Amino acid sequence: MSDPFAALLTTEQDGRYRTELVQRSLDDLPEGDVLIRVQWSSLNFKDALSASGNKGVTRRYPHTPGIDAAGLVVSDASGTFAEGAAVMVTGYDLGMNTAGGYGEYIRVPAAWVVRLPEGLKARDAMLLGTAGLTAGLCVQALLDSGVAPEDGDILVTGATGGVGSLAVALLAHLGFTVVAGTGKADAHDWLRALGAASCLDRDALFGESSARPMLKPRWAGAVDTLGGEPLASVIKSTAYGGSVACCGLAASTDLPLTVFPFILRNVRLLGVDSVEQPLAAKTAVWQRLATDWRLPVLEQIVAAEVGLADLPAWFERILAGGVRGRVLVRVNG
Repeated sequence: MSDPFAALLTTEQDGRYRTELVQRSLDDLPEGDVLIRVQWSSLNFKDALSASGNKGVTRRYPHTPGIDAAGLVVSDASGTFAEGAAVMVTGYDLGMNTAGGYGEYIRVPAAWVVRLPEGLKARDAMLLGTAGLTAGLCVQALLDSGVAPEDGDILVTGATGGVGSLAVALLAHLGFTVVAGTGKADAHDWLRALGAASCLDRDALFGESSARPMLKPRWAGAVDTLGGEPLASVIKSTAYGGSVACCGLAASTDLPLTVFPFILRNVRLLGVDSVEQPLAAKTAVWQRLATDWRLPVLEQIVAAEVGLADLPAWFERILAGGVRGRVLVRVNG
């Protein structure tokens, strides 16, 4: 079976990277148990990094990016999934060094594949995608640490991004009072529509002296997508016994901080990974996102719905910080 199919392909020549829509063959796909006809994918910051030649994401080119994919099983050598089963893949090596969701077909190990929960369509699954899974894992980490709505305000940094906007919506849906931190003043009304009780400008959040080991307690908990000085400021401002779920590094990989918030205020820093998370943990969060965590404001998070050929321009926009919410990608139908 080697019928041609459409896929985005990033190629490297003389240190320059170019992404274009091409025809590929199933024979070009890597070894794997499950062949999936991809219906929908989504745009993530990591996809743009892969398409721009970031060797920390993708080591070898030519390559098809796309860390998210949802569609129908064509065949499964492992016998785990029946032909036609509705499934999705997020994380692991998909779209990094394994041909990803920006092609009409993917082939992956069965251990990467999640069956779509009942009632969750492929489009909605990719509207959530890795961003929604990460937001869900952050919220679950906060709940598991004992943070409750009655404890006080919850801060979300980078609130207009994919993870941030979905974390705002999910926390508000669960009854938390959410403060959305953003550098985009024109997004305040949109964030309130997602459920934020209030919005704070980035400078107001992180303008205090970085030399101070602790700051006035403000937050019962937080979801941080930025890292660096913003994360340090959030931890310094977290109230006694609070928790901060950290899942991103958009500002920096550094953490300029003393141990004082941890040993004097009993603050907990919760690292959250969605890439290598065990399949059972991913499945559990997806089940909740399809049921009691199902978001009524999901469509408001859609920034655009695009085809594969439109993506190169969107790579530039997301790298420049110009995307608010989620970009859905139509792959097949």
